[in-house]
Amino acid sequence: MKTIQTTLKELHTFLILWMTQSFSALGSSMTSFALVVWSYQQQGSALTTSLLSICSYAPYVLLSVFAGALSDRWDKKATMLVSDTFAALCTLTVLILLQTGRLEIWFLYIINALNGLMNTVQQPASDVAVSLLTPQKHYQKVSGLRSFSNSLITILTPVFATALLAYTSIQGVILFDLGTFIVAFVTLFFFIRIPQPAREDTHKEAPLRAVLEGLRYLKANPGILHLILFLAVINFTASVFNAALPAMMLSRQGAGESALALVNTFSGLATLAGSVLVSVMPPPQSRVRVICNSLLLAMSTENFFLAFGRSTPVWCFGAILGWVCIPFMNANMDVLFRTKIPIEMQGRVYSARNTLQFFTIPVGYFCGGILVDRVFEPFIAAQPPGGLWAMLLGSGKGSGAALLFLVLGVIGTLSCLPFRWDRQIWALES
Repeated sequence: MKTIQTTLKELHTFLILWMTQSFSALGSSMTSFALVVWSYQQQGSALTTSLLSICSYAPYVLLSVFAGALSDRWDKKATMLVSDTFAALCTLTVLILLQTGRLEIWFLYIINALNGLMNTVQQPASDVAVSLLTPQKHYQKVSGLRSFSNSLITILTPVFATALLAYTSIQGVILFDLGTFIVAFVTLFFFIRIPQPAREDTHKEAPLRAVLEGLRYLKANPGILHLILFLAVINFTASVFNAALPAMMLSRQGAGESALALVNTFSGLATLAGSVLVSVMPPPQSRVRVICNSLLLAMSTENFFLAFGRSTPVWCFGAILGWVCIPFMNANMDVLFRTKIPIEMQGRVYSARNTLQFFTIPVGYFCGGILVDRVFEPFIAAQPPGGLWAMLLGSGKGSGAALLFLVLGVIGTLSCLPFRWDRQIWALES
């Protein structure tokens, strides 16, 4: 009990920030889910839906490398407050357009691009704030808790969003989102104090010089750089996956909104279980081995279950296998970064990491939408009803996306193997 009390005391401020920010993230995730469903119902195109995510990530990726210089200079709390407020104003604008019947898909692209722009400074500020509020000995616990909240959001988002869509409307989802923002904003503004890190005098430093410092740090630490590139490869496969999943679930026979919600829910339940385990387990002997094995399991299971499965229970079982080890990967990756990168450099290095690690996400979403709409769906539609592909993957709309999942399973599995033999990544164990 003394240990628990001491831990709670040491993590008191972080826990308050974590809970309220997670609550706000739940509202934002519900709005995103509802808008994806709305856009697919309006257009019936995987590419149209994928462009929502592309517009979010593109400015984030392009400008993140410069945001670290600003993040290291600016007050972390003020940066988070301004960024969250801007996001809330964008959400309020969407609500007004819905109420007046003037919401168009192109406007959502603009809103998402603006939110992505603000995330370029908000995300590194939030990451550094966690380091500032957390003693180093609790990094794995904190990483596990953050993974826990992310998985809980994944579980609750489709459940709550689908319920609100069924009993109210998309406007009800957005109003809930705005309510969660108010709770998080008031808590951060009045009750959270984020200390400023001890640092060199960088307030006169040119942004370009700070950018180069972050990139030079990665060049001088090839293990961290190679780990980031590993995640970039995985992110490409995962974003193609994310682009294809709604297209398959919302159009495949026997699926629909409920199937999409259930698959997302079981993905969240799996990550929730993994998050609980990683929060209470002792540090592993080899963090690199945990990262590599977790990603290999994820890439080599769920894609095949989605490809060959014909029912929601099979898809949900695949989601469990694909996501249960992801919290172990995230937690150990997070600990490696926080312990290897000096805290006064983290904003710049994290921003450089965000550009390198996440630039494949908008590319993957774009490729996923194109591949579903222009390649795999037409290919399956042209096959004879009793042919091999129809026997393996079924027929009708959505079967093309299933074929894409089969290809992703093969590519994802093979892409994990070279990094398992990378000596620079294994050198991080020392």
